[in-house]
Amino acid sequence: MFGGQIRSSLLASRHICWAGLSPLACRLQVRRNFKVSVVGAAGGIGQPLSLLLMYNSMITELVLHDLVNVKGVSADLSHVSTATDVKGFQGPEQLEKAVRGADLVIITAGMGRGPGMTREQLFEINAKIIIQTVNAIAKNSAHALIAIVTNPINTLVPMAAEVLKRNQVFDPNRLFGVTTLDCVRAERFIGNYFNIDPKEVKVPVIGGHSGITIMPILSQCKPAVNADEECIAALVQRIQMAGDEIVLAKEGKGSATLSIAYATNRFADALLKGLKGDKTPIESAYVQSDLTEACFFATPLSFGPKGIEENHGIPELNDVEKLALESAVSDLKKSIEKGISYV
Repeated sequence: MFGGQIRSSLLASRHICWAGLSPLACRLQVRRNFKVSVVGAAGGIGQPLSLLLMYNSMITELVLHDLVNVKGVSADLSHVSTATDVKGFQGPEQLEKAVRGADLVIITAGMGRGPGMTREQLFEINAKIIIQTVNAIAKNSAHALIAIVTNPINTLVPMAAEVLKRNQVFDPNRLFGVTTLDCVRAERFIGNYFNIDPKEVKVPVIGGHSGITIMPILSQCKPAVNADEECIAALVQRIQMAGDEIVLAKEGKGSATLSIAYATNRFADALLKGLKGDKTPIESAYVQSDLTEACFFATPLSFGPKGIEENHGIPELNDVEKLALESAVSDLKKSIEKGISYV
C-alpha cells in the first residue's frame, strides 16, 4: 500500500499542468524525466556506464539490452539505492521493446578493438550490429537522440545516418558519434604534464575518433599550454594513440572500457540537460557537418530540446594544426565513404 502511494504521488507530480497552458506547452514546461536505453549493456563498457547512469536524477527509466547476461546486470543494478527504475531485455527479439519510446539510445554493442586489428576488420564485425540497432530505433523511437559509442565511429556513424535516411527519419541534430573520451584524455594528460587539475583544463578536440583524425587543438587550450613544439607534438601523439596504450596494458585481452564509460556518461548528461532545457556544457561529438570536405566531423557542440542547438565550429588553428587538419579530413573522407557505401 505504501509503495502504491509513492507511485501515485510520483505519477501525479509528473502529470501536473498549470491552468492556462496548452497541453504541449505544459509538457515542455514540466518535462524533467527521461527514458534512456543502453544497447550492449552487459559488455565491458555497458555495465559501468549503466551503473553511472543510475545516479543521474534526470533518468527515471533505464532500459538495458544485450544478447546475453543482461538479466543479471539489470537485477544487480535494481538493488542500487537511486530513484531510477531499471529494466532488462535480452536477445535480438527484444531489441525493439528495449528502444521503444526512448529519449536517448546509447549504443555500446559490438566487439572492441583487439591487438593488431585494423579499423576495416572492426567495421566488418560491428556494422551489422549497428544496422540492426538503428533500424529498431527508427521503427520504434524515431525522435530519440542516438549516441554511438561502438567503433569505428568514423565509419559507423555515417553508415547509421544512411540507415535512418532509408527509414525517412534522419535528423542530423539527433545522431552523434561519442568522441568525449578524446577530450577526457586530453584534459587528463595535459593536466598531469603541467601539474594542473584536469577539471580545470579546457581543450577543444575536433576531427574524428581514431589516429590522426583525433585533433586536440592545444593552441586553444585553457589554461594556455606553454611548451616547445616537441612537447606539444608528444602530447598530441599520446592523445591520438591512447587506445593502443590501454590495449598494451591489458596485454591484448581488452581495450578501454572504464574510461569510455566515464566519458559517455558525461556526454549523456550534457544531452539530457539539453533535452531538459538547461544550459549545457560544451562537448565535442562526431556529427554531420559542412565545415570541411568531410561530411561528418567532430566539433564542440551545445545541446537543446531538439539535440544540437549550436555547433561552435572549428577553433582558430596555428600552422601546424592547419596541416594536421588537411590530413585528418583526407582520412575521414575515406572512412565516411566506406560507411555510406556499405548500406
